[in-house]
Amino acid sequence: MSDERLTHLEARYVWLERHVREQDKAMAEMGEELRRLRREIDALRARWHTAESAGEGPETEEPPPPHY
Repeated sequence: MSDERLTHLEARYVWLERHVREQDKAMAEMGEELRRLRREIDALRARWHTAESAGEGPETEEPPPPHY
C-alpha cells in the first residue's frame, strides 16, 4: 500500500471518528430533550385532569362566535 493511500485512509478514518462522536453527542442531547418534553407533557396532562375533575374545564355554555 502506498504512503499516499495510507495517508488518505487515515484521514478518512479520523473524519469518520469525529463524525460518529458528533452524532453520539447530538443523539444524547436529543434524548435529554425528549425526556424533558415528556416530563412537561405529563405535568400538563396532570394539570388538565386536575382542572377537569374540579369542574374548571372550558365553559360549554358559551355562545358561538358571531361568524357562525
